[in-house]
Amino acid sequence: MRGRDKSQSGLFSYVSLEDRIPSGHPLRRIRKYVDAALESLCEEFEELYSEKGRPSIAPERLLRALLLQVLYSIRSERQLVEQLNYNLLFRWFVGLELDDPVWNATTFTKNRDRLLKGEVSFRLFEAVLSQARGKRMLSKDHFTVDGTLIEAWASQQSFQPKDDSDPGDGSQFHGQHRSNKTHQSKTDPESRLARKGAGKEAKLSYQGNVLIENRNGLIVETELTICEGNAETDAGLQMLERLPGSHRVTVGADKAYDNTTFVEGCREREVTPHVMQSTKRRRSRIDKRTTRHAGYDQSVHARPRVEGPIGWLKEYGMLRRPKFRGRAKLEWTFTFAAMVFNLVRMNNLEPA
Repeated sequence: MRGRDKSQSGLFSYVSLEDRIPSGHPLRRIRKYVDAALESLCEEFEELYSEKGRPSIAPERLLRALLLQVLYSIRSERQLVEQLNYNLLFRWFVGLELDDPVWNATTFTKNRDRLLKGEVSFRLFEAVLSQARGKRMLSKDHFTVDGTLIEAWASQQSFQPKDDSDPGDGSQFHGQHRSNKTHQSKTDPESRLARKGAGKEAKLSYQGNVLIENRNGLIVETELTICEGNAETDAGLQMLERLPGSHRVTVGADKAYDNTTFVEGCREREVTPHVMQSTKRRRSRIDKRTTRHAGYDQSVHARPRVEGPIGWLKEYGMLRRPKFRGRAKLEWTFTFAAMVFNLVRMNNLEPA
């Protein structure tokens, strides 16, 4: 029998929002991880907010909404707030009931800026990582480091002379010699002109670095630096210093890390550098004392695994060209996206 297309809607719903979400939906397990991490940050949240005034958006709901923005690659806060208005899955994940009003996009952005000024992203990253460590998902001995360029939210026209010798708007820069010593971006002064390799186009960028463990490819450390000198090498050593424990570990890296600064720095920190040898027109800093061991070949074989997290951060974590200016805000976003990647990876590693 044919059903009738009735346009009249019901006034009441007797199905709860919890019952509308499938029991096997991946966001259910991710929310358990997130709720446990947010519960451990109550003291940090209390320090960010005053005891007087009107109640603002709960930081727990705000961070869950930002997590959804990364998970589903929602390009703007306005679109995120719009989907929170009618998407039942998003409402359930954030913690909004069916009748709760959704925030204004401007109010959402202003409250988000309060979190950007704190270290909430780094604390949340550590809280999620501790859960993975408790489930024995992390390797304590073998790691891989790599870096990538994060394009800044600034145009080439903003890269103008520091001494204001060019009174123009910077649009006629073709054929001019420009360098980071003589020029600076007026839009994002902390960004630097950098390129991925010889023959590549130079863009205003930052240096994003990650350190993963080799067992399951989870990100254990992040570092976002300014593109200056040996930024990639120095960031790798800084991340290795923050590893817990005092036992000897190994770290794999590509040929860009085959230099005296990184290799000797690793050995000073009781870290065995399993760096790929760069022998083109030079002598490698890695000799047979390292390459003769079977562990070196295993680290070289596992090294490409770091490309997966970096590609995810740039493609799905909205870091190909993030809409933030300044190293502090961009580092907050970089760490937050790394935390979201770990949540997705942990969800995939858990048995059904």
